[in-house]
Amino acid sequence: MTQSVVVQVGQCGNQIGCCFWDLALREHAAVNQKGIYDEAISSFFRNVDTRVVGDGGSISKGKICSLKARAVLIDMEEGVVNEILQGPLRDVFDTKQLITDISGSGNNWAVGHRVFGSLYQDQILEKLRKSAEHCDCLQCFFIIHSMGGGTGSGLGTFLLKMLEDEFPEVYRFVTSIYPSVEYHLYPLSLIASLLMFFPRKSLFDIISKIDLMVNSGKLGTTVKPKSLVTSSSGALKTRHKKPFDAMNNIVANLLLNLTSSARFEGSLNMDLNEISMNLVPFPQLHYLVSSLTPLYTLTDVNIPPRRLDQMFSDAFSKDHQLLRADPKHSLYLACALMVRGNVQISDVRRNIERLKPSLQFVSWNQEGWKTSLCSIPPVGHSHSLLALANNTCVKPTFMELKERFMRLYKKKAHLHHYLQVEGMEESCFTEAVSSLSALIQEYNQLDATKNMPVQDLPRLSIAM
Repeated sequence: MTQSVVVQVGQCGNQIGCCFWDLALREHAAVNQKGIYDEAISSFFRNVDTRVVGDGGSISKGKICSLKARAVLIDMEEGVVNEILQGPLRDVFDTKQLITDISGSGNNWAVGHRVFGSLYQDQILEKLRKSAEHCDCLQCFFIIHSMGGGTGSGLGTFLLKMLEDEFPEVYRFVTSIYPSVEYHLYPLSLIASLLMFFPRKSLFDIISKIDLMVNSGKLGTTVKPKSLVTSSSGALKTRHKKPFDAMNNIVANLLLNLTSSARFEGSLNMDLNEISMNLVPFPQLHYLVSSLTPLYTLTDVNIPPRRLDQMFSDAFSKDHQLLRADPKHSLYLACALMVRGNVQISDVRRNIERLKPSLQFVSWNQEGWKTSLCSIPPVGHSHSLLALANNTCVKPTFMELKERFMRLYKKKAHLHHYLQVEGMEESCFTEAVSSLSALIQEYNQLDATKNMPVQDLPRLSIAM
C-alpha cells in the first residue's frame, strides 16, 4: 500500500489542510464504522503507539494507539497552527512535525524565500525525511499553499525546490491559491510535477453563486442537520465570521475526491502517479483545470440528486470550473475523470462518447482520456465526479497575471520591500517574467494547431 505526505505551508495552506483532514476523518468514519486501522486509513494516516515505557521497562496502561495525519505543518506566524492545536483536530497532528515562528514573513515573498528558507532549511528537511521514513512506500507529496503573502509563497516555493533536490523520484502535487494582485511570479513550472491552481476570484464567484441560489430558494432552504459533507470549519456555519472558510472547503473537497482512489477500493482505481504520467505530456505544461460536481451542494442544502448524465455535462460546463475559463473553447491535451459511487464503466464510456464531439483534443492525443472508478461516494451523495484537464484555457489567466505584474513593476511599486532582503536582486523579477512569457508562448504554439491538418502540424519547440 502506498502512502502520501501532505505539507501545509502558510496560513492558507494550513487552513485548507485542516479542512481536508476533518473531511477525510469524517469520510473514513462513515465507511469504517468499527474504527479498524486498515490500508485505506494508512494511505494518509499512521497508527502511533502512545504507551509510555517506564524506567523499569514497564509499559503504561491506558490509550494504546493514536491516529496521526501524515502531515508537516509550516507557518512563520504561529496563530493558525496554534488554533489548529487548540481545536477538535489537535490530537490528529504530531507536534514533532510542526514548524512555526513568531514574527511572520510580513507578506513578503523575499523574506519567506530568502530569510526563512535558509533559517529553517535543516529543520524542514528533517521533518520531511521523518515523514518519508514513516511510509512503507512513499508515493507523493501534496503541497498546499498560497502564492500570496510571504510564507506560503516564499517559503512554499523554497520547499518545492528542496523536495525536487532531496526526493527527485517522488511526485509533487501542488495546490496553489492565487491572489488577485501579485508580485510573486516564481517559475513553479520548474519545481512541480503537477499543479492545480485556484485564483481567489474564481472561488469567490462560486461562493457568491451558491449564496445567490440559496437565498433565491433555488436550492431549497433546509440545511441537513447532521451532514458530513461540510467541514466543521466549513462554509455554511461560519461563513459570516470567516469569509475564506467556504473557499477552503471547496478546495478541500476537491482534494478529497482526488485522493479517493488512494484511500478506498474501486473497480478501476487510478494511481496518483498515473495522473501526472497521463495528463502531463510536456513537463512545463503541468497546470490542470479542475471541475467538481456536485459543486453547488457543498453547502449541504437538501436538493434532489443530479442525474448521472447531467453530472458529466456539468463537469465540462463553464459554471463548474474552479478557474475562470471555458475549456470547451480551447484545446485539450488530456483529461482525467475521477468518478465516485455506484457508477459502471459503461456509463463513463457512454458519456465520454456523448461529450467528445463538443471537445477539441490535440491531434496527437485524440483518445487522451484517463478514467477512475472509486466505489465509495462522498458522504451525503450517491456519486460525484472530479474532472482534471490539461487545457490551453489556462493561458488567459497567465496573461492576466503577467499584465497585473507589469503594471506594478513598471511603477516600481513596493519593489524596495523585496530588494532590501539580502540575496534578492531585480534580476529575479525579470527572470520570472521571462519564464512566464515563455510559458504563454508555448500555449500560443499549441493553440495555433487547432483545426490544422496533421500533415501541416509544425514541430513543437516546447521544453522537455
